[in-house]
Amino acid sequence: SSGINAEYGVKSGMQRFAAKHGFVVINPDTSPRESNHPGEHDEYDFGSAAGFYLNATQEPWSQNYHMYDYIVNEFREVVGANFNVDRERQALSGHSMGGHGALVIGMRNPTLFKCLVAISPISNPCLGKWGIKAFTNYLGPDQDTWKEWDATELAKGYTGPTIDILVDQGAEDRFLKDDLMTENFIKAAEGNTALNVDYRLREGYDHFYPYICTFI
Repeated sequence: SSGINAEYGVKSGMQRFAAKHGFVVINPDTSPRESNHPGEHDEYDFGSAAGFYLNATQEPWSQNYHMYDYIVNEFREVVGANFNVDRERQALSGHSMGGHGALVIGMRNPTLFKCLVAISPISNPCLGKWGIKAFTNYLGPDQDTWKEWDATELAKGYTGPTIDILVDQGAEDRFLKDDLMTENFIKAAEGNTALNVDYRLREGYDHFYPYICTFI
């Protein structure tokens, strides 16, 4: 989710399920911290609130906004070295911007995770308002370079091993049409037999934590 990494742990209510089923749940941050680039902390959908789990190529973000490398390499190694976890049974999940990260990282690294869970994910950022804003600043004006960080575009061309993916989406989500575009990913995935997607559309629910707590 965009914001801070503590938000999911505080608001989701996932602890009781993790304890019951023996899961270790570890939350990475949404972005690097304490770099203080100009404008970094000004908006909820960009900068420190939303690093988009990519490797930025544009200054000043390219100095340290490498959240993709952090998750795939450093974060996983730190978790494996310090916690009693089964490295062969790891899943990747996220909400909103984090859902985008789960889908993109999972499809680009299909052997690292047993499954992916994306809750209300930003699914086609090349076309959505949040994504265009982030990609323009992090990746520059060449939209061809954006596609490797877009779940819908990756789904269209994915040829790797089968991936099990759960996508959960509130039907009344105010951001669904212009920002998330979840249906675009679902349609792309339906045309790819290597993507085993379980899509659950929740009537009457929106984007926020009451919805997440209900279905976690």
